[in-house]
Amino acid sequence: MDTMRRFETISEYNAFNNNETLHPLVNVVDLSKADPRKGSKMYFGFYTIFLKDVKCGDIVYGRHTYDYQEGTLVFLAPGQVAGINSNGEVYQPKGYALVFHPDLIHGTQLGRHISDYGFFSYQSNEALHLSERERNIVLDCFSKIKYELEHSIDRYSRKLIVSNIQLFLDYCIRFYDRQFITREVVHKGVLERFESLLNQYFESDKPQTIGLPSVAYCAGELHLSASYFGDLIKKETGKSAQDYIQTKLIDVAKEKVFDHSKSVSDIAYELGFKYPQHFTRLFKQKVGQTPNEYRMLN
Repeated sequence: MDTMRRFETISEYNAFNNNETLHPLVNVVDLSKADPRKGSKMYFGFYTIFLKDVKCGDIVYGRHTYDYQEGTLVFLAPGQVAGINSNGEVYQPKGYALVFHPDLIHGTQLGRHISDYGFFSYQSNEALHLSERERNIVLDCFSKIKYELEHSIDRYSRKLIVSNIQLFLDYCIRFYDRQFITREVVHKGVLERFESLLNQYFESDKPQTIGLPSVAYCAGELHLSASYFGDLIKKETGKSAQDYIQTKLIDVAKEKVFDHSKSVSDIAYELGFKYPQHFTRLFKQKVGQTPNEYRMLN
């Protein structure tokens, strides 16, 4: 899988898969029309969503293989590299790919809110597994987009195409919410391991050597992408991963404040703050009192 194929435009990807270019910025690509081929790495200069129908090689992102079987959706943002590992064997691609260029959504509501769809940053074992009913909804959305592409372009075309893409992405948010619940066995213990990770972090010298624990650091230690981890914690706790870290930080800080042998500055540095005033500001924001006021009142 050493070969790298680069696709900067929709038309290049259409040609690679023997699909007609009906619109320069968007298409629903029928992968079954592609010629049989061996696996390769691919660079995408546009948004790409794969719907896989049958086993045809493993999708690889970075050094990880997607948890990607029949009836699965995988999301790639522009500039990402993925590939198919077919172990050197020739395979026949099947399924569909919804591809759309960022230029299509510039100036639209979807363009302004595309960052809300965090699953474009998911990776490795974080693909979306569809039920049969969900798969039918996805295919219906694809069918509506395809209908507009095959319709002669008029002043409604772009609006309807973008609206149907947004509808599809909104459904995917719902489906991921369902997956966070139904795949509880897979996710079992993530919150507990997150809590344990924070406890160990603050009991070590890492705050002084690394600094405050970040969402990206915690996600990496738990072998999840930051986006997927953040969405999972939000679903489980109702608060963001950053809020969860800060709540834990303040709990630890409250204990340290009772040690009168340490100044507020000492405590701030122990917790990983570069500047004591940042610690004091966060403490007051979360507790309603400064560390010194809290110490005096308690």
